[in-house]
Amino acid sequence: MFNKVILMGRLVADPELRQTPNNISVCRFTIAVNRGFSSANAERQADFFNVTAWRQNAEFASKYFTKGRLVIVDGSIQNNNYTDANGVKHYSVEIVADRVAFGESKSASASNGGGSYQPSGNFQQPSYQNDPQPAKASNESVQIGDLGDFEEILSDGDVPF
Repeated sequence: MFNKVILMGRLVADPELRQTPNNISVCRFTIAVNRGFSSANAERQADFFNVTAWRQNAEFASKYFTKGRLVIVDGSIQNNNYTDANGVKHYSVEIVADRVAFGESKSASASNGGGSYQPSGNFQQPSYQNDPQPAKASNESVQIGDLGDFEEILSDGDVPF
């Protein structure tokens, strides 16, 4: 089974932080995600997703996220079904966040005024301590004899498997 969702959208209101009776932080917020197309009358349409973040993600979201901010949510989709006191069944869908992050820098957010996302170009690739150093490019061509332990395979055209 696989249940994974990654969304990038703007907060429609400031997140709401609460504590469970066991003092576990839970934060709820809604993001608007623009659809990749416009309607027939050229209006952009958006979908609104309710997001729930727990523990450190909840505290992070409540501290740093504000209305209009572009955010990225990585999590899973969860159905909530219940019957109220009047016997009416209610169905809702929410995103349970595994990770939350900013979708743009603070300066880009201020300059966009909550408008469309424009990457600032100052994002950096993460560095990993255990990664081998990349091979340096050269203009020298490799000869068959330079391949060390590799040997040339002669084939009659049939695939060996």
